[in-house]
Amino acid sequence: MVPPLMRLLHFNRTFVTEQGAHDRIREATLRPAAYGLPRSLRRDVRVDVVHDRGWPVYTLTPTAGPDGFDRLAGGVVYAHGGGWVNEIVRQQWHLAATVAAEAGVVVTVPIYPLIPHGTAGPTRDRVVELVRASTEEHGPTGVMGDSAGGQIVLSAALALRDEGLRLPLTLLVSPALDLTWSNPRIPVVQPTDPWLATPGGRVLAEAWRGDLPLTDPAVSPLFGDLTGLGPLTVFTGTRDVLNPDAHLLVEKARAAGVEAELHEAPGQLHVYPMLPTATGRAAARVLVGRVARALRP
Repeated sequence: MVPPLMRLLHFNRTFVTEQGAHDRIREATLRPAAYGLPRSLRRDVRVDVVHDRGWPVYTLTPTAGPDGFDRLAGGVVYAHGGGWVNEIVRQQWHLAATVAAEAGVVVTVPIYPLIPHGTAGPTRDRVVELVRASTEEHGPTGVMGDSAGGQIVLSAALALRDEGLRLPLTLLVSPALDLTWSNPRIPVVQPTDPWLATPGGRVLAEAWRGDLPLTDPAVSPLFGDLTGLGPLTVFTGTRDVLNPDAHLLVEKARAAGVEAELHEAPGQLHVYPMLPTATGRAAARVLVGRVARALRP
């Protein structure tokens, strides 16, 4: 029932036409959305926030765990999705809190600047700094991102690899990987996707790239050399126009000698591990387990 409901509620209005994307950018500029915590969040997670160079940066620290963690396993830097134009929402906060509490890690959640104020290069560079800071303070640190956030953290992981830091975990949920939207299988998947579409996606990509070409790995990490990247985990549903690029990423990673897991859910939508469905909840449990295994071997 979810896809028809999404179509009825016009979930795809930002993406289905170029004008829809321009309208969304204008709306976000005139009426910025709130990014703060939802009124209810897990009680076994402590939340702190600092403001650094215009970025609110939250940390979610578990206070207790179901397995009685006697130590924190490390950290995760999580970049939320939203087409680079939408703020973090309740489902994403709850995912971050669940990962913190149930994997026993400190989750750092940066509130990065969105289109039209933010662009790919500076955002990637700041996330790189946050991963290094988390590594120094909390120990081994991985990255996690959904949708647009997946693009951001994979670009950051590639930059960190270039600087000599191989991450223990790069976990991507329905990631945006190639902002040229040129995969020939996208038109095949498009009729089944009630959420994303190419026309608006191209408008947002042009705004997000800043002064970089769309094929720069800071913008489209699928174009980067994956050699030497740490373990990679990708969740994708088949009713998602980003699904074809997820396959290309995993194939390219394995060809480069990178350990890569693909969790593909037939018939599922974009960012399905955060949707209120049985399949989504099951995928979220697998996701948390993957974080725990990577950082608490």
